[in-house]
Amino acid sequence: MAQAETTFVKTSAFDGARFRASLEAVGIPFGALCVSAIIFSLFLMVLGKSPAQFFELVWRGGFGSSFSFQNTLQRAAPLILTGLAFAIPARIGLVMIGAEGALVMGGFAAAALAIPLVSAQAPVYLTMALMILIAMLAGGAWNAIAGWLKHSRGVNETISTLLLTYIAIAIMNFFVEGALRDPASQNKPSTMPIGKDYMVGNIPGTDVHWGLVFGLVLAIALQILMSRTTFGFAARVTGGNPRAALAQGLPVGTLIVVCSAIAGACAGLAGYFEVAAIHGQANASLVAGYGFTGILVAFLARHNPLMIVPVAIMFGAIEASGGLIQRRMDMPDATALVLQGIIFVVLLASDSLYGRFAIFQPKISTERT
Repeated sequence: MAQAETTFVKTSAFDGARFRASLEAVGIPFGALCVSAIIFSLFLMVLGKSPAQFFELVWRGGFGSSFSFQNTLQRAAPLILTGLAFAIPARIGLVMIGAEGALVMGGFAAAALAIPLVSAQAPVYLTMALMILIAMLAGGAWNAIAGWLKHSRGVNETISTLLLTYIAIAIMNFFVEGALRDPASQNKPSTMPIGKDYMVGNIPGTDVHWGLVFGLVLAIALQILMSRTTFGFAARVTGGNPRAALAQGLPVGTLIVVCSAIAGACAGLAGYFEVAAIHGQANASLVAGYGFTGILVAFLARHNPLMIVPVAIMFGAIEASGGLIQRRMDMPDATALVLQGIIFVVLLASDSLYGRFAIFQPKISTERT
């Protein structure tokens, strides 16, 4: 009887500790958002603008109508995928900021592959499947380069992924402005358009493309992978202490490269949808900053794949409301970037607060056993 009571007490204490940890994981980012809103409000007041009007317009532009909400979801789709591209390596202790480059490589590879297939009038669904595959392979391979450099040569992954992003953009520009340029694209160099038949349609009954569904499915799948499988457990152990992981015989190098490749594949898939659902061809519009905004999304979600979805929707709403803010408040589109920058800085500063609040810490039990 006493042993059963002791087991119950220990289980209750464990559940309480998990609840407090979850509360901390939500409470501190929420507090960071509130502080960011206050700082941004002061910024608006200095400019002579109304903070209340700004946030009211963000709500109206992001969620105020069916059209606004669908516009928000459309913009959230690539942010989910690029958020995953940062979160997965972060779970293994890597800070990879190259989702923008992997997105560009994925989108460009998909557009380049589509040129001969569309010209040959290949079956639509086969062409789409091959475009998705090549986009994910290109993005995954591009990001895996940084993972391999980290493991084999000790190259800092943050620097290598940033430099690889610039190289990816340069490669795309080289071909888009040269061998693969559509002669009809005079003002904005682009590849040949893939054509209406090969474009990704919208989810039935909405104006949101299927990239949102792919992002939701991937978020669920990666959450299961990283939290319910031996691979995910090994990745977490490696992220916590690489030397201990090596001592336990875990394939640290393989884990690093695979996680990097998974992240790049997510970003490459975002590039495919930018080409096949939005632009219809590869050009400079692929460099839209989704890869860098995804970093902020992942940070705010604490690298949790499922939490990335609502956070991405929130940032999608901010971007969707940009035009309305510009018209009603006579403010530039860069206003949303200022808000994102403030959130990012405050969020980084709040990272030092974990473990400092007694309310979030498990109570020390003194019961006798």
